[in-house]
Amino acid sequence: MAAQNCISISELHPSFSHPKVVGVIIAKTDVRSFPDRKNTEIDRFTFGFTIRDSADFFINVAAWGNDGYVNGLANSFGVGDCVTVENPLVATKDPEKGDKFCPTTPSHYRLLVTEAHSQVYLCADVDTIDRLLPLIHLPVKDSRDFYSLGDIAANGQKLDGTVLNILAAMKQMGEIKQFTTSDGRKGQRLEVKLFDDSVSSFPLVCWDKETIQVLQTLAPKETVLFVADAKISFDNFRSSMVATVNSKSVITVNPDTREASLLFSYVKEVSESGALDQDEAAEDLPVDSITDVYTVSQLKDKAKGHPEAFFGITYSFVSKLDLDSSVSKVIKTRCSRCRYQVTEDTQTCTNQLCSGRDQALSASTGFDLLVDFTDHTSTLQACSLRGPVAEQTLGCTTEEFTSLTDDQRTALKWRFLLERCKIYVKILPSAKMKSGIRGVILSCSLADPGEVKQHMMALLQQL
Repeated sequence: MAAQNCISISELHPSFSHPKVVGVIIAKTDVRSFPDRKNTEIDRFTFGFTIRDSADFFINVAAWGNDGYVNGLANSFGVGDCVTVENPLVATKDPEKGDKFCPTTPSHYRLLVTEAHSQVYLCADVDTIDRLLPLIHLPVKDSRDFYSLGDIAANGQKLDGTVLNILAAMKQMGEIKQFTTSDGRKGQRLEVKLFDDSVSSFPLVCWDKETIQVLQTLAPKETVLFVADAKISFDNFRSSMVATVNSKSVITVNPDTREASLLFSYVKEVSESGALDQDEAAEDLPVDSITDVYTVSQLKDKAKGHPEAFFGITYSFVSKLDLDSSVSKVIKTRCSRCRYQVTEDTQTCTNQLCSGRDQALSASTGFDLLVDFTDHTSTLQACSLRGPVAEQTLGCTTEEFTSLTDDQRTALKWRFLLERCKIYVKILPSAKMKSGIRGVILSCSLADPGEVKQHMMALLQQL
């Protein structure tokens, strides 16, 4: 029997030599690459996955190595497959480093897999597979510990930046949108519409190819999802809340729980009644619908006579981007309730005015930058560049950024600093700012010279 000599995840310990673990994959990340610290001309590759061997225990596994090994391994299995992991290194988790970007697990350890020492292969033992497969339908969090979509909508911006669990049904599958990051890497984005008995449509955004592949196999109006550790944020375009799947999230499809069963009954009922087919209300402006082009002076002038937020595009130079200051100034942890900056080791929020200062701290960590941009007319200072927008602009996640050397951070900074960029911006009134306004960057990429010339000519004709 293939499962013989295997150690259960609950019994793993760093002192074991040549451990062998079998489990079903419940989460998996995309392959990413980093310049090698010792030789920056060579890239190291990595991806992570989470395996489960019982209702109570699951563990994160990280594979490291060269391009061929890591990509070959990543392509050999996916979520829902049962695998055997032979001779991994059993390491104690480090919550300050990579582990804070992985799913939260009950194990004190994580497994490291390399080509020289380890093997990962599909499990072939039918009895073991039959025992493991039902585990993919068990949520990794308490099945009663979730927010309904109505709860999220009702709390609104109070939940901006929080990480929480969602139980909801799939309503509609969006189209995959492909994009290229500033450093030439390909990316993708998928938006799925969720619903439950309290809200008829709620967006769930996915950036990881692995997650997108899983979701694309599912049938809308017939599937219930338990999304553990989804990031909740306020979407400026729609003026509503959005959930995002990140590297900490684990999606359980059609959970084997009482709560999911009740929701599934509701889904079947409304689906058969035709209520789901009614047209959705038109959503607010997406980025690619923003077409008005401004100089920085025009943005400022419009803001003076425009007490409400508005959107625009500016072709400006990035004149301040402090990527090479300390990591704590680039990546910040904020209280999810009041957005006050806190440190990771704080037990409660230190803001005396926070409504949750007497409760356990709920916080989120992400890029949190203030950027200046300048053109021939003026400078707009201290514009916010945060979260997923910052990740897409810089072409790296917070996890990847923390692993860069000082020289690599400086190089990343100079990829944008004093370069003309196409910047989509939201301008809001702000009593705190000296100028009376503040900008929120919605998208930023190096500008196409031909496009810039065309808009400069149009500006000259207006003069």
